[in-house]
This record gives sequence, structure tokens and C-alpha cells, in this order.
Amino acid sequence: MNPTTDYLTFELKKSVQAGNSGIPSSAYLHIPFCRRRCYYCDFPVFVVGDRKNGENSGTIVQYVAVLCQEIQETKNLGASLKTVFFGGGTPSLLSVSQLSNILETLDGKFGIAAEAEISIEIDPGTFTLEQLRGYAAAGVNRVSLGVQAFQDELLQACGRSHSVADIFEAVEIVRSAGIVNFSLDLISGLPHQTLEHWETSLKSAVEIGPTHLSSYDLIVEPGTAFGRYFEAGAQPLPADETAAEMYRLARSILTEAGYEHYEISNYAKPGYQCRHNRVYWENRPYYGLGMGAASYVEGRRLTRPRKTQEYYHWVRSISGLNSPATPQIGGETQQDIYPAIEQNVQVSENDVLLETLMLGLRLAEGVSLSALTEKFTQQTVDKIWHCLQPYWRQGWVEIMTEDRGSATLGEGGKLPLSGNLRLSDPEGFLFSNTILADLFSKLGEDN
Repeated sequence: MNPTTDYLTFELKKSVQAGNSGIPSSAYLHIPFCRRRCYYCDFPVFVVGDRKNGENSGTIVQYVAVLCQEIQETKNLGASLKTVFFGGGTPSLLSVSQLSNILETLDGKFGIAAEAEISIEIDPGTFTLEQLRGYAAAGVNRVSLGVQAFQDELLQACGRSHSVADIFEAVEIVRSAGIVNFSLDLISGLPHQTLEHWETSLKSAVEIGPTHLSSYDLIVEPGTAFGRYFEAGAQPLPADETAAEMYRLARSILTEAGYEHYEISNYAKPGYQCRHNRVYWENRPYYGLGMGAASYVEGRRLTRPRKTQEYYHWVRSISGLNSPATPQIGGETQQDIYPAIEQNVQVSENDVLLETLMLGLRLAEGVSLSALTEKFTQQTVDKIWHCLQPYWRQGWVEIMTEDRGSATLGEGGKLPLSGNLRLSDPEGFLFSNTILADLFSKLGEDN
């Protein structure tokens, strides 16, 4: 996932994703292999080159075996899986038998519900019709195609391994495989990208007619090639004003084409919102499996090692301990025993509050006022509203009734007891950086 604003991206990476402490019914599996590393990518990936995939790569064969071992060592907390998401990396470098093996291992361990959404990220030029039909036969019913742009010069400028011609060929393969539910990913704010480029990409995507579209704003991350070459807001990257216009243009073109703008960066035809990603935005627990993957289980966030050998060592270390998040030996936590773990934190009540707001305000419906009050008390909700009132007056924050109308404030400017608090579209979403930074700062002062 590539969140829209610098602040959201930073917070999502460093924070403890928390919320409900219920039983997970979703699993994310990280498949780290790529033909090459894109210039903007800071995800944990392993480059295998253009000729290695599936069984002809010993590295991929070994990883699949270790991943399946981790699945077996993870405690089943009692719910079958309703969503499964293969992310990367480039999961379409897996062979059909490898993907089937992983899904069979998941099903044997947790059970996969008959109506489960099973998604996989795929890149143009990395899969065949036979392969995708095999994925579908194994259970995959949703694919996310990493398009990024419809200009060859922009694809080359960000280190992508595919061409525009590959995009259209990939779409035909998806359709021929009978997969109706597919998404296209686009990126705005690329070096040398103009508003005209962006408009062409949006209209090309709409013409293809996917059920879902993700429109991400480029984040220049430290440690990436782009982080070495460019500075955000400076040429050849678009100016901040142009990047904002790109966001507004995406919202205009995609909503006019019948897509619901249901989350800051995501649009869907009615009935085709990504069920798996809503687990994150609604702050529900989930299993995370694979190198660098983060899980939220039993109120604890654990991020696995980002390097293959450290990840392999960690999986061997937990063998037989049978815990979903933080195996314990003699009272010591996993973090103490295996320092390769990136993060292993029990969340506080204030973490839960901040994460609930940060993630929930990404959604078009925002956060439920009655749920906030029930979970965090009326006094806490009053503090939130005190901070957000200036942005409400500015039109960046809205109060929505349960029937999606505009709510009226009570005596003394008090919030209604029901309804939702949300960011306006597009301006509130555009300035979510500012709003959330202020909200986090003021709520943090009280703790």
C-alpha cells in the first residue's frame, strides 16, 4: 500500500497498528521477489532478475518452504480466513504450484471461508494466461495490477520493468482468465510527470474499466534511488500545487466514471471495495506472514525481519513455540530473545485512539461518533472535536448523519451523539497531513 500523504505514510510505518483485540480473520502474505527494484520502493524485496521465477529459482523455492513453515507455527485463534492478500514484491513470480501450496497450507491451518476474498498483486509482463488460470483454480478471485503510468518514458523513469504495451496485454490476460474483480494501481507525482500525463493515465485506466482503482501520490523515501536523486516538491518532481491538482483531477475523473471514492487513495465500482484493506482502515486484527510482514494479533504488533536470512533464522527459532505474535520463554518476550525482530509492541490505550483516528479518517465515512464515545469516553471525543473545530469551519472536516446527510451541532457547538466524523473530499483528504499532525500533537499533550 502507498498512502497519499507523507505524514500518513510515516505514521503508518512507525506506529503500532491497533484497535480491536478480536480474532483475526484476515492474512497478509509478503512475497518479496522482484525482477528489479523500482526507484521509489523501500519495501523489503529481493531482486532475482528477469529470468528467475517459480521453481527455477532456488531462492523462491526456499522462501516458500520457510513461509509455509511460519504458517504452520502460527497459532490458530479460531476464525477461518475471510480475506487473504499476497503482496510484494511481485507475487506473480510464484508458480501455480507454489501459490497453491501456500493457500493449501493456510487452509489447513486456519481454514479459508468459501466466500473469502483472495487477492494477489501482479505486474505486467510477469505472468501468462495459463499461470493466471492456475491461480484462479487455486482460489484467487481478485488481482491488483501494478500499472503506475501509461507513458513508457515515465515507467522507465521510475525503474519499472514493463511497458505500456505490456499493460494492455496483461489486462487481456486477466479478462481471458475470467477474473472479473481486478484493480489497477496508478502513481501521481512521478519525475517529469505533467497534468496532461496524469489525465491521460486516468482516462486510459477508466477506458479499461477495472472494478477498482488505486491512485497513489509518490512518496520520496530515504534510502531509495529517488531519495538520493530528488527532493519532494522540487524539479523534476511536480510542484506541490501541481500534485494537489493531480489529486483533485483523479477524484473528478474517477467519480464521474462511476467509481466511489471510498478511501483517500482508493476508488471502486459499487460492491467492489477491497475487503482486505478495509481490515487495516477499520483497525481490525490480522495475521501478517513472511519477510518484513507486520501482524496485529492479541493487541500486539509484530514486524518480522526485513532480510531473508534473518527472517529464516527467526522462523527456525519460533519452531514449536506456536504463537501468533510474541512467543514467550521463561517470561522473556520474542523481542528480547531474537533482536532481528523489527517491532514487537503491546499497544497502549492512547495508541489505540490515535490509530483509530488516523486509519478511520482515511475512509469516506470517517469514524463513528457513538463508537468513539463508547470506546474512549465522551471527554475524549470532546477533546478531539476541540482540536478539529478550526478545520470544520474551514470545510476540511464534516459531521455526517447516519443517513449520510450533514449533521447540525447541538447547543454550544457540541457534536451529535450519533453519526460520523469525516474529512471532506477532496480538500480534507488533501490536507489530512496538516489535520492529523495537529490532532496527534494535541492529543499527545494529554498523555
